[in-house]
Amino acid sequence: MYVCICNAVTEKMIRQAAAEGVRSLGELTRRTGCSGDCGSCADLAEEVLREAHVRRKPRLDFGLPLIAQAA
Repeated sequence: MYVCICNAVTEKMIRQAAAEGVRSLGELTRRTGCSGDCGSCADLAEEVLREAHVRRKPRLDFGLPLIAQAA
């Protein structure tokens, strides 16, 4: 889906930029041009960027089995 129509920036492009380390809207604008013209996409662009980082957070999995309660 297109997030920024002015600069043809897609959701996929924003997620890729997040994977490459982009953390803020300013960085995203410099990298992709997203929100660099009219700015009406800024809120959605920030939401997609934030969501991309939340999904990438590593889950802690120690591989340990649950301990059964003592009887």
